[in-house]
Amino acid sequence: MVQIIADTLSSIPVEEARTLGLPYLPQIIIFGEKSYRDDIEMDSESFLLQLKKSSELPKTAAPYPSLYNPIYENLLKKGETILVICPPSKVSGTVRSAEVAAKDFPNADIHVLDTTVIAAALGTIVKKGMQWAKNGDDVKTIINKINEMAARNRTYFLLDTLEYLKRGGRIGAASALVGGIMQVKPILQFKDGEVQIFEKQRTKAKAFKRLVEIVEEECPNNGDAELAILQGGAMIEAKSLKTELERILEIKNIPIFTVPPAILVHGGPGVIGVSFFVNQKNMIKQ
Repeated sequence: MVQIIADTLSSIPVEEARTLGLPYLPQIIIFGEKSYRDDIEMDSESFLLQLKKSSELPKTAAPYPSLYNPIYENLLKKGETILVICPPSKVSGTVRSAEVAAKDFPNADIHVLDTTVIAAALGTIVKKGMQWAKNGDDVKTIINKINEMAARNRTYFLLDTLEYLKRGGRIGAASALVGGIMQVKPILQFKDGEVQIFEKQRTKAKAFKRLVEIVEEECPNNGDAELAILQGGAMIEAKSLKTELERILEIKNIPIFTVPPAILVHGGPGVIGVSFFVNQKNMIKQ
């Protein structure tokens, strides 16, 4: 059987990961000389409180290779095939850490996959992967399904400020916004493993309204879309967005994912966004 391994950049709550039986690795948050695991030592709420008090932008680190080793060893003793589903290598060192750890088991059946997606999209894919594994799919089939699904993802989001992206060096293709037009409220997208500009709006209210319109235009009105809301320090807005989208699309129980500290380092407080998967025939739109 294939055993999935993931990390907190998938935004799956730690308790849910434990219930699912998902081996779950932390990202590391570094304030000054003190580091914290974001699975057992720091959550998103406590991170934002500390971020507001800190004069310096905290740093992040991928799960250490040594954290993977005992998990690999335990699963391999059980005869499992291992699939590590990772966030993009463009924004995280998770892929490299998982690969470095795998070198200690040179003849083992360990696969490390760079999905190019993050947060709610990654969490959705991880849980889908676990379902496919439970259903008996082999690792090659699961990897192919994940790659196909990741290519159909659309993740759009708003930030209260671009300052954290700029300071953290993760602004990617959205760097064109830094400078004389910082007063705009852009709608950003996570595409090809990095942050990119989708549209620019004049106010946050207009950007929020346009975000709803984008979902209405692009999101398939069916369960396969796996529509989810993502937020960090913006639960009121997230609940408002959930209510509006459930009304417009006539979809019930849209989940809200809280993005983890390792994303909030670069997004800052006030992150609000959506993630969904388009139909194959709509791929040409992007």
